[in-house]
Amino acid sequence: MAAVKFNRKTIGRNKQVLRYPLKMFTAGTDYLQIDMMTYAPVGVKKTSSTDRAIYVRNPNEGFRRNTNKEPLGTILLPIPGGIQDRNSVNYTDDSMNSLVGAGTGAIETLMRDAGSGFSEFFTSGEIGDAGGTIKRIIKDAIKDSGVSGENLVQMITKSLTGRALSIFGGNVTLQGLLARSEGQVFNPNMELLFSGPSLRNFSFAFKMTPRSADEGEEIKQIIRFFKRGMAAKAGNTGLFLKTPNVFELRYRQGNGEHKFLHKFKQCFLTDVSVNYTGEGVYATYDNGTPVSMIMNLSFKELAPIYDIDYDSDKGEDGLERNTGLGGVGY
Repeated sequence: MAAVKFNRKTIGRNKQVLRYPLKMFTAGTDYLQIDMMTYAPVGVKKTSSTDRAIYVRNPNEGFRRNTNKEPLGTILLPIPGGIQDRNSVNYTDDSMNSLVGAGTGAIETLMRDAGSGFSEFFTSGEIGDAGGTIKRIIKDAIKDSGVSGENLVQMITKSLTGRALSIFGGNVTLQGLLARSEGQVFNPNMELLFSGPSLRNFSFAFKMTPRSADEGEEIKQIIRFFKRGMAAKAGNTGLFLKTPNVFELRYRQGNGEHKFLHKFKQCFLTDVSVNYTGEGVYATYDNGTPVSMIMNLSFKELAPIYDIDYDSDKGEDGLERNTGLGGVGY
Protein backbone atom coordinates (compact mmCIF):
# COMPACT_ATOMS: atom_id res chain seq x y z
CA MET A 1 0.00 0.00 0.00
CA ALA A 2 1.26 3.47 -0.83
CA ALA A 3 1.69 5.72 2.18
CA VAL A 4 -0.47 8.78 2.62
CA LYS A 5 1.60 11.70 3.88
CA PHE A 6 0.16 14.09 6.43
CA ASN A 7 1.75 17.33 7.45
CA ARG A 8 2.50 17.21 11.17
CA LYS A 9 4.26 20.56 11.14
CA THR A 10 2.88 23.05 13.64
CA ILE A 11 1.61 26.08 11.73
CA GLY A 12 0.96 28.16 14.83
CA ARG A 13 -0.66 27.88 18.20
CA ASN A 14 -2.96 24.81 18.09
CA LYS A 15 -2.62 24.66 14.28
CA GLN A 16 -1.43 21.10 14.02
CA VAL A 17 -2.29 17.64 12.72
CA LEU A 18 -2.68 14.96 15.37
CA ARG A 19 -3.61 11.34 14.87
CA TYR A 20 -4.23 8.07 16.64
CA PRO A 21 -2.89 5.47 16.20
CA LEU A 22 0.50 7.05 15.67
CA LYS A 23 1.43 5.24 12.49
CA MET A 24 1.49 5.91 8.78
CA PHE A 25 -1.93 5.78 7.12
CA THR A 26 -2.01 3.88 3.83
CA ALA A 27 -3.86 4.67 0.62
CA GLY A 28 -6.54 2.13 1.55
CA THR A 29 -7.08 3.32 5.12
CA ASP A 30 -10.56 4.46 6.14
CA TYR A 31 -10.53 7.07 8.89
CA LEU A 32 -12.40 10.02 10.37
CA GLN A 33 -10.93 13.48 9.81
CA ILE A 34 -12.01 16.25 12.18
CA ASP A 35 -11.03 19.84 11.34
CA MET A 36 -11.50 22.67 13.83
CA MET A 37 -12.61 26.02 12.39
CA THR A 38 -13.33 29.47 13.81
CA TYR A 39 -17.07 30.09 14.18
CA ALA A 40 -18.45 32.72 11.80
CA PRO A 41 -21.59 34.41 13.20
CA VAL A 42 -24.38 34.99 10.72
CA GLY A 43 -24.70 38.66 11.67
CA VAL A 44 -21.38 39.61 10.09
CA LYS A 45 -22.71 38.98 6.60
CA LYS A 46 -24.02 42.11 4.86
CA THR A 47 -26.46 42.50 2.01
CA SER A 48 -25.08 43.39 -1.38
CA SER A 49 -27.18 46.54 -1.77
CA THR A 50 -27.12 47.90 1.79
CA ASP A 51 -24.94 47.75 4.87
CA ARG A 52 -27.67 45.89 6.75
CA ALA A 53 -26.72 42.67 8.54
CA ILE A 54 -28.61 39.46 7.78
CA TYR A 55 -29.53 37.43 10.86
CA VAL A 56 -30.90 34.31 9.20
CA ARG A 57 -29.06 31.83 7.04
CA ASN A 58 -30.17 31.15 3.49
CA PRO A 59 -30.69 27.38 3.05
CA ASN A 60 -29.17 27.72 -0.42
CA GLU A 61 -25.88 28.79 1.18
CA GLY A 62 -26.08 27.68 4.79
CA PHE A 63 -23.37 25.96 6.74
CA ARG A 64 -21.72 23.46 4.47
CA ARG A 65 -18.64 21.47 5.11
CA ASN A 66 -15.28 21.84 3.35
CA THR A 67 -15.02 25.59 3.57
CA ASN A 68 -12.13 27.57 2.15
CA LYS A 69 -10.97 28.64 5.59
CA GLU A 70 -7.70 27.34 7.00
CA PRO A 71 -8.43 24.91 9.87
CA LEU A 72 -7.05 25.68 13.30
CA GLY A 73 -6.09 22.04 13.64
CA THR A 74 -6.86 18.56 12.34
CA ILE A 75 -7.41 15.23 14.10
CA LEU A 76 -7.20 11.88 12.31
CA LEU A 77 -8.91 8.98 14.10
CA PRO A 78 -9.92 5.45 13.14
CA ILE A 79 -13.59 5.00 12.29
CA PRO A 80 -15.15 3.62 15.49
CA GLY A 81 -17.72 0.86 15.71
CA GLY A 82 -21.42 1.57 15.80
CA ILE A 83 -21.36 4.59 13.48
CA GLN A 84 -24.75 5.57 12.11
CA ASP A 85 -26.72 8.50 10.82
CA ARG A 86 -30.32 9.41 11.48
CA ASN A 87 -32.28 11.95 9.45
CA SER A 88 -35.60 13.17 10.82
CA VAL A 89 -38.09 15.99 10.35
CA ASN A 90 -40.82 17.20 12.67
CA TYR A 91 -44.55 16.75 12.15
CA THR A 92 -47.43 17.65 14.46
CA ASP A 93 -51.06 16.57 14.67
CA ASP A 94 -53.31 19.43 13.67
CA SER A 95 -57.10 19.71 13.74
CA MET A 96 -59.57 22.27 12.42
CA ASN A 97 -63.32 21.70 12.62
CA SER A 98 -65.72 23.00 9.99
CA LEU A 99 -66.72 26.08 11.97
CA VAL A 100 -63.12 27.13 12.51
CA GLY A 101 -62.29 26.45 8.87
CA ALA A 102 -65.22 28.49 7.64
CA GLY A 103 -64.45 31.24 10.14
CA THR A 104 -60.86 31.37 8.98
CA GLY A 105 -61.97 31.84 5.40
CA ALA A 106 -64.46 34.47 6.47
CA ILE A 107 -61.84 36.47 8.35
CA GLU A 108 -59.45 36.32 5.40
CA THR A 109 -62.22 37.55 3.11
CA LEU A 110 -63.18 40.26 5.58
CA MET A 111 -59.61 41.50 5.85
CA ARG A 112 -59.24 41.52 2.07
CA ASP A 113 -62.54 43.32 1.50
CA ALA A 114 -61.78 45.71 4.35
CA GLY A 115 -58.53 46.57 2.67
CA SER A 116 -60.40 47.30 -0.55
CA GLY A 117 -62.82 49.43 1.42
CA PHE A 118 -60.07 51.51 2.96
CA SER A 119 -58.44 51.89 -0.43
CA GLU A 120 -61.75 53.13 -1.83
CA PHE A 121 -62.13 55.52 1.10
CA PHE A 122 -58.73 57.11 0.51
CA THR A 123 -59.35 57.47 -3.22
CA SER A 124 -63.01 58.50 -3.29
CA GLY A 125 -63.78 59.41 0.30
CA GLU A 126 -66.47 56.71 0.62
CA ILE A 127 -66.22 53.29 2.19
CA GLY A 128 -69.33 51.88 0.57
CA ASP A 129 -71.67 49.20 1.91
CA ALA A 130 -69.33 47.90 4.62
CA GLY A 131 -72.17 46.62 6.79
CA GLY A 132 -73.73 44.68 3.95
CA THR A 133 -70.38 43.15 3.05
CA ILE A 134 -69.81 41.94 6.62
CA LYS A 135 -73.29 40.40 6.79
CA ARG A 136 -72.74 38.60 3.50
CA ILE A 137 -69.39 37.20 4.63
CA ILE A 138 -70.85 35.93 7.92
CA LYS A 139 -73.81 34.29 6.16
CA ASP A 140 -71.51 32.61 3.64
CA ALA A 141 -69.26 31.35 6.45
CA ILE A 142 -72.20 29.79 8.33
CA LYS A 143 -73.45 28.22 5.10
CA ASP A 144 -70.01 26.78 4.27
CA SER A 145 -69.66 25.28 7.76
CA GLY A 146 -72.77 23.14 7.27
CA VAL A 147 -74.26 24.30 10.58
CA SER A 148 -77.81 25.64 10.69
CA GLY A 149 -78.61 28.88 12.45
CA GLU A 150 -80.47 27.05 15.23
CA ASN A 151 -77.60 24.65 15.88
CA LEU A 152 -75.15 27.53 15.86
CA VAL A 153 -77.12 29.29 18.58
CA GLN A 154 -77.15 26.10 20.67
CA MET A 155 -73.40 25.69 20.34
CA ILE A 156 -72.78 29.31 21.29
CA THR A 157 -75.00 28.80 24.34
CA LYS A 158 -73.11 25.66 25.37
CA SER A 159 -69.77 27.39 24.87
CA LEU A 160 -70.84 30.31 27.07
CA THR A 161 -72.16 27.85 29.66
CA GLY A 162 -68.81 26.08 29.80
CA ARG A 163 -67.00 29.37 30.29
CA ALA A 164 -69.40 30.42 33.04
CA LEU A 165 -68.83 27.14 34.90
CA SER A 166 -65.08 27.75 34.86
CA ILE A 167 -65.71 30.46 37.47
CA PHE A 168 -66.52 27.66 39.94
CA GLY A 169 -63.45 25.68 39.02
CA GLY A 170 -65.16 23.50 36.45
CA ASN A 171 -63.24 22.33 33.41
CA VAL A 172 -66.13 22.08 30.96
CA THR A 173 -65.59 22.50 27.23
CA LEU A 174 -67.94 22.77 24.29
CA GLN A 175 -66.77 19.37 23.08
CA GLY A 176 -67.54 17.85 26.49
CA LEU A 177 -71.02 19.36 26.63
CA LEU A 178 -71.79 18.17 23.10
CA ALA A 179 -70.62 14.65 23.95
CA ARG A 180 -72.69 14.52 27.15
CA SER A 181 -75.87 16.07 25.77
CA GLU A 182 -75.97 14.81 22.20
CA GLY A 183 -73.40 12.02 22.05
CA GLN A 184 -71.37 13.70 19.34
CA VAL A 185 -68.34 15.93 18.95
CA PHE A 186 -66.94 18.14 16.25
CA ASN A 187 -65.16 16.36 13.45
CA PRO A 188 -61.59 17.57 14.08
CA ASN A 189 -60.48 16.94 10.48
CA MET A 190 -57.21 15.65 11.92
CA GLU A 191 -54.16 15.89 9.70
CA LEU A 192 -50.43 15.45 10.18
CA LEU A 193 -48.66 18.67 9.15
CA PHE A 194 -45.00 19.45 8.62
CA SER A 195 -43.67 21.70 11.38
CA GLY A 196 -39.98 22.02 10.52
CA PRO A 197 -36.62 20.25 10.15
CA SER A 198 -34.47 19.00 12.99
CA LEU A 199 -30.77 19.08 13.80
CA ARG A 200 -28.76 15.86 13.84
CA ASN A 201 -26.61 14.58 16.70
CA PHE A 202 -23.57 12.33 16.37
CA SER A 203 -21.74 10.44 19.10
CA PHE A 204 -18.41 8.62 18.82
CA ALA A 205 -16.48 6.47 21.27
CA PHE A 206 -12.74 5.96 20.69
CA LYS A 207 -10.75 3.45 22.73
CA MET A 208 -7.11 4.54 22.80
CA THR A 209 -4.30 2.36 24.08
CA PRO A 210 -0.88 4.04 23.82
CA ARG A 211 1.89 1.67 22.77
CA SER A 212 4.75 4.12 23.14
CA ALA A 213 5.63 7.33 24.94
CA ASP A 214 5.15 9.30 21.71
CA GLU A 215 1.72 7.79 21.16
CA GLY A 216 0.76 8.57 24.76
CA GLU A 217 1.78 12.19 24.22
CA GLU A 218 -0.23 12.30 20.99
CA ILE A 219 -3.34 11.04 22.82
CA LYS A 220 -2.89 13.67 25.50
CA GLN A 221 -2.69 16.40 22.87
CA ILE A 222 -5.80 15.05 21.11
CA ILE A 223 -7.84 15.14 24.32
CA ARG A 224 -6.59 18.64 25.09
CA PHE A 225 -7.36 19.73 21.52
CA PHE A 226 -11.04 18.79 21.82
CA LYS A 227 -11.46 20.17 25.33
CA ARG A 228 -9.95 23.51 24.37
CA GLY A 229 -11.80 23.70 21.06
CA MET A 230 -15.24 23.21 22.62
CA ALA A 231 -14.67 25.69 25.46
CA ALA A 232 -16.28 29.15 25.44
CA LYS A 233 -13.83 31.90 24.54
CA ALA A 234 -13.26 34.51 27.22
CA GLY A 235 -13.54 38.12 26.06
CA ASN A 236 -10.97 40.80 26.79
CA THR A 237 -13.29 42.79 29.05
CA GLY A 238 -15.05 39.93 30.77
CA LEU A 239 -18.44 41.28 29.70
CA PHE A 240 -18.97 38.88 26.80
CA LEU A 241 -18.09 35.31 25.92
CA LYS A 242 -17.33 34.33 22.34
CA THR A 243 -18.75 31.26 20.64
CA PRO A 244 -16.51 28.16 20.72
CA ASN A 245 -14.96 26.77 17.57
CA VAL A 246 -16.88 24.61 15.11
CA PHE A 247 -15.80 21.26 13.71
CA GLU A 248 -15.98 19.77 10.25
CA LEU A 249 -16.12 15.97 10.13
CA ARG A 250 -15.35 13.83 7.11
CA TYR A 251 -15.09 10.12 6.51
CA ARG A 252 -12.03 9.57 4.34
CA GLN A 253 -10.43 6.83 2.27
CA GLY A 254 -6.75 7.62 1.89
CA ASN A 255 -6.53 11.11 0.38
CA GLY A 256 -10.13 11.12 -0.91
CA GLU A 257 -13.67 11.29 0.39
CA HIS A 258 -15.32 8.08 1.50
CA LYS A 259 -17.34 6.72 -1.38
CA PHE A 260 -20.27 5.42 0.66
CA LEU A 261 -20.64 6.77 4.21
CA HIS A 262 -22.74 9.81 5.02
CA LYS A 263 -21.56 13.42 5.07
CA PHE A 264 -21.65 16.03 7.82
CA LYS A 265 -22.45 19.71 8.02
CA GLN A 266 -20.46 21.88 10.39
CA CYS A 267 -20.92 20.84 14.00
CA PHE A 268 -20.49 22.13 17.51
CA LEU A 269 -18.79 19.78 19.92
CA THR A 270 -21.35 19.65 22.72
CA ASP A 271 -19.78 17.10 25.05
CA VAL A 272 -16.39 15.51 25.71
CA SER A 273 -15.93 12.76 28.27
CA VAL A 274 -12.85 10.65 28.87
CA ASN A 275 -12.67 7.42 30.86
CA TYR A 276 -9.06 7.05 31.97
CA THR A 277 -9.59 3.44 33.07
CA GLY A 278 -10.46 1.90 29.74
CA GLU A 279 -9.98 -1.67 31.02
CA GLY A 280 -11.99 -1.07 34.18
CA VAL A 281 -8.94 -0.79 36.46
CA TYR A 282 -6.54 2.06 37.14
CA ALA A 283 -3.15 1.39 35.54
CA THR A 284 -0.53 3.79 34.15
CA TYR A 285 2.93 3.75 32.63
CA ASP A 286 5.92 5.19 34.48
CA ASN A 287 5.20 8.69 33.14
CA GLY A 288 1.60 8.60 34.42
CA THR A 289 -0.06 7.92 31.06
CA PRO A 290 -3.05 5.56 31.49
CA VAL A 291 -2.62 2.27 29.69
CA SER A 292 -6.11 2.50 28.17
CA MET A 293 -8.62 5.32 27.73
CA ILE A 294 -12.06 5.77 26.16
CA MET A 295 -12.87 9.18 24.70
CA ASN A 296 -16.53 9.99 23.94
CA LEU A 297 -17.39 12.90 21.66
CA SER A 298 -20.87 14.30 21.00
CA PHE A 299 -21.43 16.63 18.04
CA LYS A 300 -24.52 18.53 16.87
CA GLU A 301 -24.88 20.05 13.42
CA LEU A 302 -25.36 23.80 13.11
CA ALA A 303 -27.89 23.65 10.28
CA PRO A 304 -30.61 21.21 9.22
CA ILE A 305 -30.52 19.08 6.10
CA TYR A 306 -32.37 20.37 3.01
CA ASP A 307 -33.16 18.61 -0.24
CA ILE A 308 -30.66 20.78 -2.12
CA ASP A 309 -27.87 19.30 0.00
CA TYR A 310 -28.16 16.18 -2.13
CA ASP A 311 -27.52 18.10 -5.34
CA SER A 312 -24.11 17.70 -6.94
CA ASP A 313 -23.95 21.15 -8.53
CA LYS A 314 -22.06 24.08 -7.06
CA GLY A 315 -23.63 26.96 -5.21
CA GLU A 316 -23.01 30.66 -5.72
CA ASP A 317 -20.05 30.43 -3.37
CA GLY A 318 -18.37 27.96 -5.72
CA LEU A 319 -18.38 25.16 -3.15
CA GLU A 320 -19.64 21.73 -4.04
CA ARG A 321 -22.79 20.84 -2.15
CA ASN A 322 -21.97 17.16 -2.15
CA THR A 323 -18.37 16.33 -2.88
CA GLY A 324 -18.82 12.61 -2.22
CA LEU A 325 -20.65 11.79 -5.42
CA GLY A 326 -22.00 8.28 -5.41
CA GLY A 327 -22.31 8.11 -1.62
CA VAL A 328 -25.48 8.19 0.47
CA GLY A 329 -25.20 12.00 0.89
CA TYR A 330 -26.11 13.59 4.17
